[in-house]
Amino acid sequence: PLHHAFRSVLTLDSSPDQQHQHQRHLLLSWPSSLSGDSPSQVLASLYSTWYNSHKHPIMSGFPPPYGAASNLARVASDGSHQQQEVELYESSKERDAYDNLADLYSVVLATEHLERAYARDAITREEYTAECNKLISQFRLAEKAALGKSMTTETFMELYQMECPRARERLLRMGVPEQLKSSDNSGHHVAITIAETVQIFITTMDAVKLEQRAVDELQPLVSDLMDALTRLPETPNDFEPNRKVSKWLQKLNAMRAVEEIDENEARQLYHDLDSAYAEFTRYLKRKT
Repeated sequence: PLHHAFRSVLTLDSSPDQQHQHQRHLLLSWPSSLSGDSPSQVLASLYSTWYNSHKHPIMSGFPPPYGAASNLARVASDGSHQQQEVELYESSKERDAYDNLADLYSVVLATEHLERAYARDAITREEYTAECNKLISQFRLAEKAALGKSMTTETFMELYQMECPRARERLLRMGVPEQLKSSDNSGHHVAITIAETVQIFITTMDAVKLEQRAVDELQPLVSDLMDALTRLPETPNDFEPNRKVSKWLQKLNAMRAVEEIDENEARQLYHDLDSAYAEFTRYLKRKT
């Protein structure tokens, strides 16, 4: 409750009269020496002290939400707004942390708007696929740089109040653009797609064999494999290779880029890929 009370005073969401009333209420209800300081300075000091003592341990080393930190000194004693610049960081390390968080925030928000535009038929399928693939790749890099091992993307989105359900589904669960079955069933097109799928199957299984365990090494390979499988024409909706690969893609998307799968998971992944590849070749033989 105190966090929301501070935010209501220190941000620009309420009117000057409302902010002035909230100021007086907080200053009168919080025992503190006010000598020589304006109410806004006291509030800024109180908020900084309160935030550092009450923030969750997972946020150690991270700056407070931008809206709370950037407006601390914009309310004067008479309730009017002052266009006073407030430093968000005290060192180059903190500045880099804000920049990395901003990059991640912008990628998630851009993905949400892209998904909305595609759902409304405002962009073509080709434009959507190209931009979505780029954003998914950028998301993996931004997530690793901004969060490391400290927190998950879902925690980040909750902390910064990001209501982006479409981006959450695309980036954290699916990991590939929305795919439609190709309408081009010509022999040349099908042959190219099959060759790409076989190549990615072998590359992914070789990566697991060579003891690649990091999520940021395996996830792009599994994502490419899922993309190739969904581009195959005339495959049934319950195609077993699609189901197995999709299961692993969702599992890897739920993990952070710096994490690794253990040996048991690697063994199961290889087994599922091998059985999916075998089912894929049987499907091709039945079609010929």
